[in-house]
Amino acid sequence: MKTLLALIVGGCVLLVACQTSAAGKALSTAAHYPVVGTGQDKCYGERGDVIRCPTAGTFLSGQDAQHPGRQPSHVDNGDGTITDRVTGLVWARAPSAPMTVSDLDGFARASRLGGHADWRVPTIRELYSLIDHRGGYSGDPRTSRPYLDTSVFDFAYGAGTGLGDAAHGRRPIDVQEWSATRYVGRTMGGDETVFGVNFADGRIKGYPVMDPGNRMQTPNRLAVRLVRGPSYGRNDFHPDAETVTDRATGLVWQRRSVAGALRWADALAYCGGLSLGGHRDWRVPNAKELHSIVDYSRIPAIDPLFEFSDRLVYLWSSTTHLEGPPPATVPNRAFSRTGELAVYAAIGPAMGYMEAPPGSGRRRWLDVHGAGAVRSDPKTATPGAFPFGFGPQGDDVRGHNHVLCARDLASR
Repeated sequence: MKTLLALIVGGCVLLVACQTSAAGKALSTAAHYPVVGTGQDKCYGERGDVIRCPTAGTFLSGQDAQHPGRQPSHVDNGDGTITDRVTGLVWARAPSAPMTVSDLDGFARASRLGGHADWRVPTIRELYSLIDHRGGYSGDPRTSRPYLDTSVFDFAYGAGTGLGDAAHGRRPIDVQEWSATRYVGRTMGGDETVFGVNFADGRIKGYPVMDPGNRMQTPNRLAVRLVRGPSYGRNDFHPDAETVTDRATGLVWQRRSVAGALRWADALAYCGGLSLGGHRDWRVPNAKELHSIVDYSRIPAIDPLFEFSDRLVYLWSSTTHLEGPPPATVPNRAFSRTGELAVYAAIGPAMGYMEAPPGSGRRRWLDVHGAGAVRSDPKTATPGAFPFGFGPQGDDVRGHNHVLCARDLASR
C-alpha cells in the first residue's frame, strides 16, 4: 500500500509517495542524503582517450558516465545565492576573500547574503557535492575547465588573474576553499589541518591551519563558500552479513573488500561480475558515491562496519580524473595524456614523500593530505613504479588500489 510522507526541504513541505511493505515499514523514495551525480558524461580508455561507452560485461564497462545518478541542477536566485535542486542546499554564488580558519565562523554568522542570517561554513561533504567532473586542469588556465558549474557559480584561477603569484610560490590552481571539517590527525608530521576542496584541480586535501609558505609563522588563508539549508551528509547504515545498506543515500555496499589491490580496469571488471546478496548489478561507485562513506571522524576514514584486510587502503572510484599531463620538465611524469587518471579516496592517511623538516635535505613518507583525501592515480601504473611519489607533495602512487562495490537499493 502507498502512503504519503511529509518532508521539509529548504522551508518547503514536500509530499513523497512511499511503498509500505507487508511488515508495515515504509522507505521514502527520496533519500535525505541525496548524492549528486558527478556530471561526467563520457567514457575513457586506460590511456585517456574518449571511447564509446562499453556494453555491460566488456572491457572497461561500468564507468561513471554509465551510471549518471542524480544530475546536478542549480538555480540562480538573482541575489548572490544559488539553490541546488538535488540537495536543497543554498550556496553563496562567490567565494569569500582568503581568510584564516579562526575567521570562518564569525564570517558566516555576520553574513546577511540574500537577506538570510543562517549561513554556515560547509562540511567537506557539502562542499564536495558541488564538484563537477567534466572539469579538467591542463596546466594553463586558458585551456582548463573548473570542476564547478561556472554558469551559476563564480570562480577564478590564481589571484583572479589566471597567473597565480609566482613570487610567493603560488600557482594558478592554488584557489582552495576551506570546509568546516577538521582532520582528526595531523599532516606533514604535526600540522593542524582542515579539509578543503579545490575547484581548479578537482581534489579534496587537508590544508594546514598555519601557512606552510613561511615556515608556519602566520595563519594560512583560503577562501570559503558559505551554505545554508537542510542538514546534509548523515548516513543511515543498516548492515547484514554481506552488505551495508545506507538508507540515507539509497546505496547498498559490499561489506568486505576481498579482491585485494587491483588496477582500475580490473576493479571495474570485478564489480561488474560480482554476485553478492542475491544481486548481480554491482558496480564501482563514482567519486561522489564513494565519498558518501568516507568518515572524517576517524582514522581509517570509514565506519568499522566495513571490513578490510588492510584498513589503510585507497579505494577506486569509476570516475576518470581529467587532470592534464604535467610539463615535460617535471621529473617522474606519471602520465602523459589527459584522462589517464582515475579518482580514489584515501581511507588511510594520504601519503607523500616529503622533505622533513623543510630545508633539511632529508625526505621521508608522511601523511601529507589526511585520511579522507580524494586524489587520483594513473589507471595503468604498476606498484613500485614511483618509489618517491609524484608531484609537489610526493603523492603516493600505488597504481593498484582496493575497491568496495556498490549498487542502487531502488533496483532490487
